[in-house]
Amino acid sequence: MDTRYILPLEDVSMADLPRVGGKTASLGEMTRTLAGLGVRVPPGFAVTAQAWTDMLDAAGCWPRLHELLDGLDLSDLGALAQAGATARQLVLDAPMPAAVESALRAAWRELCAREGADLAVAVRSSATAEDLPTASFAGQHDTWLNVRGEEALVHAVKACQASLFTDRAIVYRAERGFDAFRVRISVAVQKMVRSDLAASGVVFTLDTESGHPGFVFVTGTWGLGESLVQGRADPDEFHVHKASLLAGHAHVLRRRIGRKQVRLVLGPAGGVHPVLEEPTPEPRQRQPCLGDEAVLELARAALRIEDHYSERAGHWQPMDIEWAQDGPGGALCIVQARPDTSQTARPDDALETYVLDGQAPLLASGRAVGDRIASGIVRRIATTAELGRLRPGEVLVAPATSPDWEPVMKTAAALVTESGGRTCHAAIVARELGIPAVVGVEHGCQALVEGQRVTVSCAQGDQGQVLAGLVPFHVERTPMSNLPRTRAQVMVNLGNPALAMRTARLPAAGVGLARLEFIISECIGVHPLAALQPGRIADPAVRAQVQSRWSREGWTDGQRFFTDRLAEGVATIAAAFHPRPVVVRLSDFKSNEYAALLGGADFEPREENPMLGWRGAARYLHPDWAGAFAMECEALARVRGPMGLDNVRLMVPFCRTVREARQVLALLAAHGLRRGEDGLQVLVMCEIPNNVVQVQAFCELFDGLSIGSNDLTQLTLGVDRDSARVAEAFDEEDPGVLELLRQAVQGARRCRRPIGICGQAPSDRPALVQRLVEWGIDSLSVTPDRLLATLATVARAEQALAPGPPIEV
Repeated sequence: MDTRYILPLEDVSMADLPRVGGKTASLGEMTRTLAGLGVRVPPGFAVTAQAWTDMLDAAGCWPRLHELLDGLDLSDLGALAQAGATARQLVLDAPMPAAVESALRAAWRELCAREGADLAVAVRSSATAEDLPTASFAGQHDTWLNVRGEEALVHAVKACQASLFTDRAIVYRAERGFDAFRVRISVAVQKMVRSDLAASGVVFTLDTESGHPGFVFVTGTWGLGESLVQGRADPDEFHVHKASLLAGHAHVLRRRIGRKQVRLVLGPAGGVHPVLEEPTPEPRQRQPCLGDEAVLELARAALRIEDHYSERAGHWQPMDIEWAQDGPGGALCIVQARPDTSQTARPDDALETYVLDGQAPLLASGRAVGDRIASGIVRRIATTAELGRLRPGEVLVAPATSPDWEPVMKTAAALVTESGGRTCHAAIVARELGIPAVVGVEHGCQALVEGQRVTVSCAQGDQGQVLAGLVPFHVERTPMSNLPRTRAQVMVNLGNPALAMRTARLPAAGVGLARLEFIISECIGVHPLAALQPGRIADPAVRAQVQSRWSREGWTDGQRFFTDRLAEGVATIAAAFHPRPVVVRLSDFKSNEYAALLGGADFEPREENPMLGWRGAARYLHPDWAGAFAMECEALARVRGPMGLDNVRLMVPFCRTVREARQVLALLAAHGLRRGEDGLQVLVMCEIPNNVVQVQAFCELFDGLSIGSNDLTQLTLGVDRDSARVAEAFDEEDPGVLELLRQAVQGARRCRRPIGICGQAPSDRPALVQRLVEWGIDSLSVTPDRLLATLATVARAEQALAPGPPIEV
């Protein structure tokens, strides 16, 4: 074998990057070092960059290439297209040197002898400036699939070599400061993985939208992976918590089953690139393309790859990894691994938060990419030929995007696509450019009118929104180095799992209030008893709607659906903040709020004043609620046990009496949630005057207290906080309320129990925060938007006090 031109993958390492390019060097590195650790790389060989250089030298192409590209005006799309086409043709017309072609054919025959005479291969471009930590070059150069036979192989290699001069690659290099004539191209030839018969996708070793480093994010779709990358299919998405997986807790944390509308398959003929797009059969669209064990296998492989490349880099190196399954039930193979560049637009030294300052009608929604906001005029683009119509600062709306669009996409204020997921081309480009994108917007091109002014917001979590008009917004930037340290812990209130990973970037001591009812609303939307006993729903239409809620997501019964989704929601918040504490408050819907859930009207009583009725501890103890509470406990026990998230603490709301407290603790223990067992802490809300009056008795039963200022104010002043007529009397700083707050804080401290506050008052009233600090409060939990201001207020208040030790929460 002539090693000037051909190198087997098992002989390649990252040290060979100048010879074989970033993609092939990485494939060889994994083949050499990780094959014994569960990382499977399809066998193959590299056609070196020297083969490309010698070919252009022999053909005398360099003067003409300089003439075409030196000084080229990249903003002139017509000139760019003409220069690129001419450059590619020069390469295609250049004869392959005899020594190169002989070595290529010999390598092909040797691979066929090992892998079978009917071998099909994938032929992938690999540039010497590719797959770097700051520039992925994703999709810039060509790949040819299902190549069969020597002649087809030679043709595919030449086509890959010519793709160094695609229009998109010329622009990408220039914009990132790469000298066009110092970048060379190699080609990787690998055994074809038959993912056309199974599934493929992408794995990131961080959460792509928040940058949270504690997760492996796995995406997948049926068929060849190009449908996912091109944004043609809405993929399945899975999150795995790294720390839990490494500790032996093998569970998929969070999943979302995408529509997977189309799939790419191989056509009936051989030769080069016979790829067809076809609709995915309806049952397959709803079926996950990966089972949990396969997701976990990919996650483990991804962590090994991340560890290896981080060790090489000398720092944490998140990775972007492509995988493919070799036929139904076949091996999961890694076909590419490169440094992730999705966070390059995120500031390193400051916390940046985009905040909408107004409201507007929702025009369309889809998957949010990033967490930014932008406004502009809609420009609908259907094909590459129309890209010239896009003006800088407009919102690009399209069915999907491809790498050919990149020269123009960088001028857009935001992107909206009808298909695609978080790892599609539009999403990758949007992250690198630092602009918001909403992908997977059904009928987006019909919903958004050309010339219409819109605001694209990705600041609300998983759901990206396109709002009518130019909605005002602002950006809050806080240098992380300037944050104060406080004795009292400042935590956040959080109930939406979709916001957990993003919120976890805040300098919070943990989650002081994770409202279970919010998780039920956001992740489930069905009344617990309706999920458990759908046959009791009187209206057949409502019953069908309830049952479709879980059947369309792949569950066979409502009980499993409710328990699984609740566990996923709680686990997402707990994992995002791990190992910081997360206080999960048991469900505290009122009867009118429960009745508003799908199917709830058949299970809830009508109460004149739900605020004082069937809620909190009394509900858990009622026989009518036994099945619902059992599901709640099962989900929480799963999060703390098999899922390994022991940072979860439980909190009992609206516990009226000490007798109720004892009964609820006994009931929790009966459901596998015994206080003190495996370190479980159980807290109680201090929100009823009786909780203050009998603070010592409650402290003896629980591990801590958390003041609910909303209910405590309501019950102290006799004000229904839902009533507009008496709203003016609701005042958390009324002297009577303040006195109860003081008694609660100081009573708990006398009993050596930690006490915090998680009601709305500390979020809205800085003066009250100062009083609480003076009394010795141990923690304050506020809304995320008030965290930084509260930190500053607490720090100022503490500076005026003599230092005193906190009680550990």
